[in-house]
Amino acid sequence: MSGPEFAQLEVLAEVDALVARLHDWAESAPAWDPAEKCRALVRRLADRAASLRVRIEAPLVVATLGGTGTGKSALVNALLGSEVVQTGRARPTTTRPTIICRPDLTLDMLGIDPTSVELVQRDLPLLRELVLIDCPDPDTTEEDDAARKGSNLARLRTILPKCDLLLVTATQQKYRSARVAQELAAAACGAEVVLVQTHAEIEDDVRDDWRRLLSDLPGGEHIFFVDSLRALACAQAGLQPRGEFAALLDRLTRQTAGAAASRIRRANFLDLAAETLAACRFRLDQAMPAVSPLQAAILQQRSLLAAQLVREIQAELLASRRPWEQRLLAQTTSRWGLSPFSLVLRAYQGLGTVLTGVLLYRARSPAQVALWGTVEGVRTWRRQRGRQQAQRALDQAASTCWDPSDLRKAALVVQGYAEDAGLARDAASLDQLPREAEAAAADFLAGVSADVDALIRRLAERHTGWLTRWRYEGLLAAMLTFLLYRLGKNFFYDSWLASHPTPMFGLEFYVSAGFWLVLWCLLLLGAFCRRLRRGLGKELDRLAEGWRDRSSAVGLFAALEQAAESCERFRQELETLRHHISNLQGQVAASGAPGGSPSYEHASADRGPSGSSHRHPDSQPARTPQRADH
Repeated sequence: MSGPEFAQLEVLAEVDALVARLHDWAESAPAWDPAEKCRALVRRLADRAASLRVRIEAPLVVATLGGTGTGKSALVNALLGSEVVQTGRARPTTTRPTIICRPDLTLDMLGIDPTSVELVQRDLPLLRELVLIDCPDPDTTEEDDAARKGSNLARLRTILPKCDLLLVTATQQKYRSARVAQELAAAACGAEVVLVQTHAEIEDDVRDDWRRLLSDLPGGEHIFFVDSLRALACAQAGLQPRGEFAALLDRLTRQTAGAAASRIRRANFLDLAAETLAACRFRLDQAMPAVSPLQAAILQQRSLLAAQLVREIQAELLASRRPWEQRLLAQTTSRWGLSPFSLVLRAYQGLGTVLTGVLLYRARSPAQVALWGTVEGVRTWRRQRGRQQAQRALDQAASTCWDPSDLRKAALVVQGYAEDAGLARDAASLDQLPREAEAAAADFLAGVSADVDALIRRLAERHTGWLTRWRYEGLLAAMLTFLLYRLGKNFFYDSWLASHPTPMFGLEFYVSAGFWLVLWCLLLLGAFCRRLRRGLGKELDRLAEGWRDRSSAVGLFAALEQAAESCERFRQELETLRHHISNLQGQVAASGAPGGSPSYEHASADRGPSGSSHRHPDSQPARTPQRADH
């Protein structure tokens, strides 16, 4: 595969990949006015990419742009070395684009409508690599209304997007043309620019002043100063071009031939893509400051509503915490293991079961068994009912914690910020806010249940540590040891070995000892349960603080929150694309591709949101031109 063919494939692959990324980004635009405008801009850019694909195998398209009488047609003839188009001596102005190309080239290859131009086909050396377009004059008063389809400006603006390189001509009198400068600013994005001052034999050199006027235009450092009529005469006489005209001809032939044409088209398209994304960034940056207050308003209203929800749930948990304490005691007992105090805990927890078991053991008839079954069923039913009532109380507290007036007030506040940000107000409407509130309460309750379960497991593990266990086990063991010591001393020593034996303890002692042992166990059991309740209350307060911090009303205004986040992602993806295009431009520059266009960052200082230039070329101070020595 030859070098030019590979360069064409490279350009096509690069353009296709970039257009695909731009298309994906544009189609992901949220329902937001600035994003929709960006999508429209990218779609127009995709149309330009399609035009580039059509022209990728065609010669480079070079168009002339300049005011009336600046010698555009004469320059075209000089470049071709033959009088192909009429000059100002035969017609005063150019009103219809004239395309000069080789005979085997069709306008379809250039993506140009044949009915809108005049076609001239010549077999000339320059036309092997180039297509020249003699454009209409943009500063004539004849049919100068740009809104009219048949005006010069309308025809000019139709043909310029099809061009790869612009030859901008000017004279000593015409280089400050405001209309030409305006059209150049619009067309320079997506095309390389070459500046030429004509009439070199009869006018002064004003290139320094012209260069200052176009200081924002890359490629404006060197301006060619030529005499088109003299160059045409030399070509017709068979003489070699020389001086500035020879440099211009070399610039248009050797430096734009073969793979250079592909690089120019690639550079032009990348410049146009960069300019398009810069314009998108300009629009998004203007609109993004209104999105942040919306997000802050959503968080603020959620925080206010969440505080109400947390207060209600916390109050309900503390008011009906007996089921949670019973669960904590059950888990603590199951973790304690087998020991004297664990037997006390198990006896306390299963006291009802022990009593009903005794009843069952004492049953002597079917009626007594039926009575035991009834008692046990009632106990089971009451436990389940207690758990259900506690859960229903939580559900009711969550569903009634938000007053409709509070929800309406929050929705109105968020709606105002959504309208300022240009996002859909319907996302914060009162119609769907109750459903969002109900869903948010349900999600919050699910989280509350999970948090309380984790809390009970954590407290059960804490209260079954060795330090706590040995404290209560030691106190109970001390009482048991004292009782056993008294019994053993009375049985072995006082009644047998003592010098004055005493009788063994009677039933009264065992009754009193059992009473004090039970009382001691109840005291230890009460202290332990009080410790459990105190720890549970403190931990519930800490959980409530955590619920406030994580915004319990996170489900409210979810649609608006997602819309605001999508706006931020859309803006971040734009920066990624701009960085990618910047890297591609750097690669093109490193490969030696000339060209460029004024960047939006420079132009945005002098342009409004519509892109119209506020700086007028005629506003620059006048400069007395110096005559060039030719």
